Amino acid sequence: MLLGLGMGSARAGTRDPAASAVERIGGALGDSGGELVVRGREHGPGWIRTTLELRDAAVPLVIDVVVDTGHVPRRVAYLLPGGGLDFASNFFTPSTHNLAHHLRTHGYLVIGISPRENGATAADLTAEWGLAAHKRDARTVIDAVDAALRVPYDLLGHSAGAALALDLAADRAPRPARVMVLDTTGPYEGDLAVRAAQTRAALDVQLAGGVYTNDPGLKGLLARAVGDPNGASAVPRPVDPTSRFTNAALAHFALIHTAKLPGATNWIYEQGFSAGTFAFGATPSDDRFTLTHSPLATWADATARLGSGLIPIALLRDLTAIWAGEESVYRIDWSAITAEVTWINTALGRGDHPMGANLIRDGGNPKVTFTVIPDYGHGDPAWSGTADRDVWRLLV
Repeated sequence: MLLGLGMGSARAGTRDPAASAVERIGGALGDSGGELVVRGREHGPGWIRTTLELRDAAVPLVIDVVVDTGHVPRRVAYLLPGGGLDFASNFFTPSTHNLAHHLRTHGYLVIGISPRENGATAADLTAEWGLAAHKRDARTVIDAVDAALRVPYDLLGHSAGAALALDLAADRAPRPARVMVLDTTGPYEGDLAVRAAQTRAALDVQLAGGVYTNDPGLKGLLARAVGDPNGASAVPRPVDPTSRFTNAALAHFALIHTAKLPGATNWIYEQGFSAGTFAFGATPSDDRFTLTHSPLATWADATARLGSGLIPIALLRDLTAIWAGEESVYRIDWSAITAEVTWINTALGRGDHPMGANLIRDGGNPKVTFTVIPDYGHGDPAWSGTADRDVWRLLV
């Protein structure tokens, strides 16, 4: 059932292609089971964003559709957010200059599929919220839209969403034409593969003990950094444990030096979430720090858009199994990926680890490129003020 989807036409006596596309998508999703409602709309020069909610389970699935009001789209791009993020935070921030708009202006109908955990509470999560569950949700949307529109589609994912995109691309049908991968890894080699296996085992212990949720805490961290930048945090400074980071300093240190922080999977970063510099001073007020590409205000805006910001432990377990090459736990069939693959990593984020791309090539697919962007952190491909020139131009 579809509720409240009437949009009207762009001009009297004409049929708005945006309205037509959204209505057809909404009808197809409504037929997939559950109640479909419009949760919100946002308009701008030449575009409309419609947020749909598919109420087919206790925690609904949220789908964003961004259309160009002046053109009938030539193809569809499905955008799959990273762990702990949703479409709005990952791909629609800032609201006037973002990756979703970049793809829209290049002829795409943009469809964002936010993970259910963004609208969940910790009590909602179980051991079943792994990568397979995320794949089923994405496949529900892709199959419904494909039946409604019958146009070629591509996949774009960031971080955990990029692993999901690759997993979907390995499906037999319907397959994407292209997969755009932003800062993720397939299997590691050597010591990193061993560490991934150890992390996977530790996460399995948590799941067996009834621990299902990881909260990175970025939303609160960035809110405090913007709302009370000079206030004292609860975290000691490494150079002087009797002193405390200011809220702004702690946010910058966490974004720049994520790999130095405690956490089950922070070791996967070469340095951190965001390129920048941090220098300790004699006192907390003397600390000096700056972000190179993505302003703190953009990070704060992105995280403020989040719902729960939670990451299921089951999802992390499956990702670490992929990194460790433990196919008995979770397997991506790399040899089945026949789409063109544009894989872009960041030097300070997930780094120069091309094994996943190599496995796709080894399976007989020559249409694979692997690029590392220098001086970029894990989140910079989405939020850098120059990402359109540094990264996005490589995608389309």
